[in-house]
Amino acid sequence: MEYEVRLARPADLAVLPAIENSADPLFAPLGIVFPPGPTVIEQMDGADVEILVAGDPPVAFAAVEEVDGATHLEQISVRGDLVGRGIGTRLLRTVRERAAAAGSPGVSLLTFRDVPWNGPWYAAHGFAELPEERWGPGLRAYWKAEIEAGLHDLGPRTVMWAPSR
Repeated sequence: MEYEVRLARPADLAVLPAIENSADPLFAPLGIVFPPGPTVIEQMDGADVEILVAGDPPVAFAAVEEVDGATHLEQISVRGDLVGRGIGTRLLRTVRERAAAAGSPGVSLLTFRDVPWNGPWYAAHGFAELPEERWGPGLRAYWKAEIEAGLHDLGPRTVMWAPSR
């Protein structure tokens, strides 16, 4: 089934935390259990963020903002029962296309380095680890916030980058 990628409408926002939470159990076999609390999408409420969704009603989303003068992919989440069907790939492609069209030099993100559907998946889609000396103040602030939130205690993290095409 094809899921059209589009900008989120206000009515879509209420279902996005459930989509994000539905994927969390996929991490448990790797020993990654996220602490209770607000989802990433809930934490971004009110921020200057662009949210793309796949499907109507949404079955996946990507949250994007500007960090250090470039596009930053804060989160991609696909409903847990639909993972592996290319929906995340379609969202990622749209994020990169929109970044290029907007004149962004590229797309950054922070992710688990070794989780197969995180670091290796992004690498397969043209992302590479970004050396720390190339991080701007915004990426450094994200890294520090992740450490303070305990996310780095769950597994090795990395900053990745893909240039605009």
